[in-house]
Amino acid sequence: MPDKHAVLSASSSHRWLECPPSALLCSKAGDTASEFAMQGTDAHSLCEHKLKTALGQKSKDPTENLQYFDEEMADCSDMYAQYVMEQLAAAKEKCKDPIVLIEQHLDFSKWVPEGFGTGDCVIVSDETLTVIDFKYGVGILVEAEKNPQMMCYALGALQLFDGIYDIDSVTMTIFQPRRDSVSTYTISKEELLKWADEVLSPTAQLAAKGEGEYKAGDHCQFCKVKATCRKRAEYNLELARYDFEMPSTLDDDEIEAILSKVDALVSWAGDIKEYALQQAVSGKEWKDWKIVEGRSNRKYVNETAVADTVKEAGYDPYEHKVLGVTAMTKLLGKTRFEELLSGFIEKPQGKPTLVPMSDKRPAMNTAANDFKEDK
Repeated sequence: MPDKHAVLSASSSHRWLECPPSALLCSKAGDTASEFAMQGTDAHSLCEHKLKTALGQKSKDPTENLQYFDEEMADCSDMYAQYVMEQLAAAKEKCKDPIVLIEQHLDFSKWVPEGFGTGDCVIVSDETLTVIDFKYGVGILVEAEKNPQMMCYALGALQLFDGIYDIDSVTMTIFQPRRDSVSTYTISKEELLKWADEVLSPTAQLAAKGEGEYKAGDHCQFCKVKATCRKRAEYNLELARYDFEMPSTLDDDEIEAILSKVDALVSWAGDIKEYALQQAVSGKEWKDWKIVEGRSNRKYVNETAVADTVKEAGYDPYEHKVLGVTAMTKLLGKTRFEELLSGFIEKPQGKPTLVPMSDKRPAMNTAANDFKEDK
């Protein structure tokens, strides 16, 4: 049973732990599956098959029924299965009979009302419980450290096996191959249970009743009511007081205060515009706004016929250029791409980008710093 139907799901716990009242509001909103979500579903189906096959279990190859299957998905699922088998081998060095669970229903309702989810892979052995989650997304890098979704899954797994195996700690890993990321976080069983009792449970009780304080922040990104949320509006409109000041007239603290919120402000403004547009398309009449036809570009109604016609006239209708790195990787598959082209790839220095100190990337050397070092 997929966790997307749970009001207090593990996958949305990062949001309702920060903003408890959002849980019930989102549960009443419609659920629309995005293309990215459907890609992820296909990838998970393939991962499940590859892992079962590697473990010698019976499994039907789902490839022909996967709408988004490509070589990249094949490579990513291979890497996932290989990684899990490596973790199982490591577990066997410490425990003679570890258990591997695939797509396991995990119930953490002891702490979260009707709380449950599905763990991609759980390896149970003496001393260490290992929870592995496969993420196919490429847009957002997901870290395992203190990740509440993973901690909820770990609690569900503990409920099943803590009395059978002598578990001291829990290792949680997020395997995100399209971001070349394997993020792992280990926590003691005692610390995990303390968090569950002192943080998770009391907050979940509030969320289940629609109580608690609204709070805006990064967790708003996937909230279904983010466009009309008053707390989010208040949070972003705090910047309005800087509207008529030039950057050169602001002090350093004010600049940093703006920097900490400006990305959220831009995102919020975009959400407001999209919400208003969709409302208008659905028939709402705004007092001072109307729908008009946007700019569009000409396009061919039949590219094959166009190409044939141009060929017959004696011209070459095609552009000839080498595929970009991303397109070439999809064509060849990640493994074959590395075999054939790794020697031809370089990665130029990226454009300077200002980020918070919490960002894990190392700081760039600026011209001023280079000058100091030379002196």
